[in-house]
Amino acid sequence: MTIPDTLKYTKEHEWIQIENGEATIGITDYAQGELGDIIFIEFPEAGEKFNAGDSIGTIEAVKTVADLFTPLTGEISEINLKLEDEPEAINKDPYESGWIIKLKNIPEEGIPQLLTASEYKSFIS
Repeated sequence: MTIPDTLKYTKEHEWIQIENGEATIGITDYAQGELGDIIFIEFPEAGEKFNAGDSIGTIEAVKTVADLFTPLTGEISEINLKLEDEPEAINKDPYESGWIIKLKNIPEEGIPQLLTASEYKSFIS
């Protein structure tokens, strides 16, 4: 199981990478392993605004359907449309081609509650 040190994490098994005021968000390798083969993702619309903890869609796997939550407050700036045709990219490569959304207009105060890679490793073990 891969847990890149360069990313931040949540207890809901999302990863976040913040660069130039924009956050790329996906689910962790641990989460995709627990879900099993992912077959469908319901996305929010680009331009929609959400608060941290809001449900932004669902992820459907062979085993279950789970809500997707945003770990940060912000506005959807981009959706990984490749996942509409290839949702299995999340299973194959959750940290690169399997990212789910990007958020912009993130308030600074939302960022400190995120876990480091070592804190996330401790949380899931």
